[in-house]
Amino acid sequence: MTAKIAYDDIEVGTELPAQTFRVTRATLVQYAGASGDFNPIHWNEKFAKEVGLPDVIAHGMFTMAEAIRVVTDWTGDPGAVVEYGVRFTKPVVVPNDDQGALIEVGAKVAAKLDDNTVRVDLTATSAGQKVLGMSRAVVRLA
Repeated sequence: MTAKIAYDDIEVGTELPAQTFRVTRATLVQYAGASGDFNPIHWNEKFAKEVGLPDVIAHGMFTMAEAIRVVTDWTGDPGAVVEYGVRFTKPVVVPNDDQGALIEVGAKVAAKLDDNTVRVDLTATSAGQKVLGMSRAVVRLA
């Protein structure tokens, strides 16, 4: 696959379409099975509270993966992501109800780099709090 976005058509400040991702307890169980991360803070409310968390929290890597979907959906090619990194600033708290939690993600082109690459800065929030900091991706465009 090749990115569908042309480097020459992009300017610094270009905003990517924002997205919102729902995460429920069922989502966490599915992710735990796929990733092998069965840490009880991600499924056991009693344990999560005993270790000082407000409730069960989403896996950090799950949150990170949901956020980068804004970039991969924009480019049309997951392989276009050359680098990606974040700092985990707050957990995504997932209540035990049918609604779960929302992860809201926005992104914009922060810099045009060499070799048809751009740096995209992402913002990810849940319940009004920033959950990822220094969230940046380098993406190779067409």
